[in-house]
Amino acid sequence: MTTTATVTLKLADIAATERLAGRLAAILEPGDVVGLSGDLGTGKTVLARATIQALAATHNVPVDDIPSPTFTLVQQYDFPSFSLFHIDLYRIDQPADVLELGVEDFFSEGVSLIEWPEQLGPYLPADRLHLTLGSGDHDGARTIEIEKCGAWMTRDLEFPIDG
Repeated sequence: MTTTATVTLKLADIAATERLAGRLAAILEPGDVVGLSGDLGTGKTVLARATIQALAATHNVPVDDIPSPTFTLVQQYDFPSFSLFHIDLYRIDQPADVLELGVEDFFSEGVSLIEWPEQLGPYLPADRLHLTLGSGDHDGARTIEIEKCGAWMTRDLEFPIDG
């Protein structure tokens, strides 16, 4: 039985990444976990920020600043139907360290956007959308591998976008 499905897209520029983030924001529900993987500088934080900005615009919630949670590890944004937790695990040394952050509560109650989700090790939820970003063929271009895992297999995603 297949528990994952993957598609790879090319994103021509930052505007294409922002359009993808807008589509992602439109489908997020409480309990969703979205992993953002890729090398340094491939756009994980850009995608996370654009997703948060799209949610803020949709819900008419002012969000003045969207800092990278590299040092704070977690930034919380409250929207009418859920809280979004932007989590950056780059500095986590051991998977068990994430339990001190309360990630289990984030996973069950809110939406979690997790940069460097592989740092979760055995605590990485099986039910997740996993996005892996890579460099494209020119400055600003990216590739993104979209992998639906577990319960995400039954969800319709309309991510194909033009460039």
